[in-house]
Amino acid sequence: MGQRAGTAEEPCRRILVRRRALVAALTLSGLVAMAGTMAALLSVNGWHWLEAVIMAAFVLGLPWTMLGFWNSALGFAIARLARDPAGLVFPGLRAHGEEDPLTARTALAVCIRHEDAGRVLRRVEVMLDSLDATGWGAMFDVHVLSDSARPEVVAAEEAAMSALPRRHAGRVHYRRRDENTGFKAGNLREFLARSRGTYAFVAVLDADSLMSGPSLVRMVRVMQANPRLGILQSLVVGLPSGSAFARIFQFGMRHAMRAHTLGAAWWQGDGGPFWGHNALIRPEPFLEHCRFPDLPGRGPLGGQVLSHDQVEAAMMRRAGWEVRVLPEEIGSWEENPPSLPDFVKRDLRWCLGNMQYLRLLGRLDLHPMGRFQLVNAVFMYLGAPLWLLMLACGLAMLWVPVPPGAEPFPAALGAGLFAASIGIGMAPRLLGVLGVLLDRHERRRFGGGPRLLAGALLETVFSWLVGPVMMVAEAIFMAGLPFGAKVIWEAQNRRDRTLAPREAAAGLWPQTALGAAVAGLLAWKAPGTLPWAAPSLAAWLGCIPFACATSSPAVGALLADLRLCAIPEDLAPPPEITRLLEPSEETASEPPAQSAGNQPVPEPAPAS
Repeated sequence: MGQRAGTAEEPCRRILVRRRALVAALTLSGLVAMAGTMAALLSVNGWHWLEAVIMAAFVLGLPWTMLGFWNSALGFAIARLARDPAGLVFPGLRAHGEEDPLTARTALAVCIRHEDAGRVLRRVEVMLDSLDATGWGAMFDVHVLSDSARPEVVAAEEAAMSALPRRHAGRVHYRRRDENTGFKAGNLREFLARSRGTYAFVAVLDADSLMSGPSLVRMVRVMQANPRLGILQSLVVGLPSGSAFARIFQFGMRHAMRAHTLGAAWWQGDGGPFWGHNALIRPEPFLEHCRFPDLPGRGPLGGQVLSHDQVEAAMMRRAGWEVRVLPEEIGSWEENPPSLPDFVKRDLRWCLGNMQYLRLLGRLDLHPMGRFQLVNAVFMYLGAPLWLLMLACGLAMLWVPVPPGAEPFPAALGAGLFAASIGIGMAPRLLGVLGVLLDRHERRRFGGGPRLLAGALLETVFSWLVGPVMMVAEAIFMAGLPFGAKVIWEAQNRRDRTLAPREAAAGLWPQTALGAAVAGLLAWKAPGTLPWAAPSLAAWLGCIPFACATSSPAVGALLADLRLCAIPEDLAPPPEITRLLEPSEETASEPPAQSAGNQPVPEPAPAS
């Protein structure tokens, strides 16, 4: 399968270069306009060094948000104007026939560590049954790749494997490593090396992943028809949840991601992202080209690379293989954290992994787009400490004497910049909602226009309350990195439960303390600024009761009864989700499936 084989529909490289130049120009023009406005505000009475710091932090923190705005705007325009939006951004997407046979065997690799094995294998059952319903189930095997070390968890995994229904015997294979070397990336590489030559494609799945049989079959057909495609990433959406936090969060993400992903895919082309799960990879080039070095040092930024997915995508592209995202909702789901503290923990794990890219960038020879993806991942988190630095400098300015005859602050210009900043940040969600409102079929899928708008309003308030909390958490964590701050990469909490106030306060007291301090300072020195600061102050001061309320299954049930922030899977569940929520079919009369020991890789016919 040669690297140089391509599809006749692949767009001219010059077209892709022009697209990227256009996006760069749009982003730069937005940066210049916003930076010029900020400079005009800060320089009304000359420059103070604190204002210079504010200006620098503003300019450095803006690119990622501005790029996100243009990705969403372009994606919205493509979705409305193109006859085949996904085919436009991924020319090889339609290279296969809808009934083309599967000629290649595929493994579903489920990487776990200290997870609830019963929940994991329930998803495996659903995926296998869904694959069988397509008629192509025999072309797929499942490998549960465990890195668990706790004896009680290992025993539970083995018991869950033994309890699998008889119809799946011999199709689900379990292997546990004694050492967690390389974390998930090492777990996957070990499996790829051990099964070399057995499978043409591997679907990488997390413990909370669920994919429908038709979506997996379609992705295999796309890979078969595009022999230069090394990684195919699906667009992942949230599963229905009983938690109010997860329900509202994934409602907003659902709308934001579609336009954003489509717009980004339009100009990123064959240098797209890999999110580490719910994706199909070609194992041979992955093994050959996607191994990266450990980082020097023993601190939190040294040692083994934690956020491996974007590095693997960059190295795959550098080797001449395409990395693409399929920018359509095709039946690919994941679970989202059920509470604000759980969301913070997951985000800080990603933050730590992304910050390691700063050390990795100088050690790898990467394609320009791959290097951009890593830099972009870093900037996702640099905005938080830069924003907090702006806040600190702004508060310090309250003690700077106003010079005699000073010009009044241009309030109208300041209000315009504030509104523009809010609009740019909210644009992905707003454009996503607008896209649904303009499509009758989509409106029905989300419960109708009035409920959609009510949910969008609730989610807007929700995002305003969550955003400042997350920025403080990220900034504190990043400030602690030079002093050894780290997080433990363990299984996430996936259970809906109501947080006790003490538990919420244990992780969110810094935000509350900061809110009280800032509110006190502003009330003392600049009470006129309190209305402008009200959204952030409300988020900080109310984050503990907010976390408790939004974790409550009772609040989630109320939202479900009102059909607020509903996603299509809530209102018309597809067969896989309906099946997932049904009781397991385990019966005492069924003999157990194959023993859960370290089973060998099956030996099917060689992959084509």
